[in-house]
Amino acid sequence: MRFMFIIKTDGQQTMGPSPEMMEAMHTLAQREVAAGRMIGDGGLMPRDAGAEVAVRKRKLVVTDGPFAETKEVIGGYAVFELPDMAAAIQSARDFMDLHVAHMPGWEGTCEVRQVAGSQVELLRGG
Repeated sequence: MRFMFIIKTDGQQTMGPSPEMMEAMHTLAQREVAAGRMIGDGGLMPRDAGAEVAVRKRKLVVTDGPFAETKEVIGGYAVFELPDMAAAIQSARDFMDLHVAHMPGWEGTCEVRQVAGSQVELLRGG
């Protein structure tokens, strides 16, 4: 089963990962990739460097960042191949424990979602 972890934090937080946190995340990622569980991951640039493409009243609207104040910001993601939801939750707990240990004061969530299917894999014949 494939799972996506979506890391969300308060839109007001400005602190990025500490060097210790980056090292801990790298160590965890190495372990997960070597075990064949981690398929991909990435942090996201700040929202003010992005854009939104939306449909409003049947028209496409493109808005460049920065955007209006938001309650949540997606800071990063990871994709895992895991046997079940229990394993996915344990993996997310391991990752969030890094935040507790290396980023005092940081608050956020890791949303765990099973991936329903992949058009890319279907098109590639997988």
